[in-house]
Amino acid sequence: MRNIVVDSGVFIALFDKSDRHHAQAIRFIQDPQGRLHTNLAVITETVHLLDFSQQAQQDFLFWVSQAVQIDENTLGDWERILTLLKKYADLPADFADASLIGLCERLNTRIVATVDSDFTVYRDYARHHFTSVFWDG
Repeated sequence: MRNIVVDSGVFIALFDKSDRHHAQAIRFIQDPQGRLHTNLAVITETVHLLDFSQQAQQDFLFWVSQAVQIDENTLGDWERILTLLKKYADLPADFADASLIGLCERLNTRIVATVDSDFTVYRDYARHHFTSVFWDG
């Protein structure tokens, strides 16, 4: 089974019914075509952006702990994250994005689920492109 690394936008869309990507997020999660992975940086970002509803935050935290593999090794990617933040300083790259690139590299996958176009610009350590399966997953 392939590994899919999930960015916060997909999670936010899933738990925010007013999000323009909500319907697509539901379709994606119903049949993701792989094992979903994320990390605490993305979970933190998601909870922060779901601040309009404590219930949405709690529902997300419960669901993600059941449905997604939560990586615990982001600290081991620290130097790589710093390198990526410097490399992509001219883009809207943030800590969560850089941490997901590190996670992809450790999982040896270039498959991501994201609503953002950032991952079309980012490259892994071997300069390979990432592919988002959110839209066609």
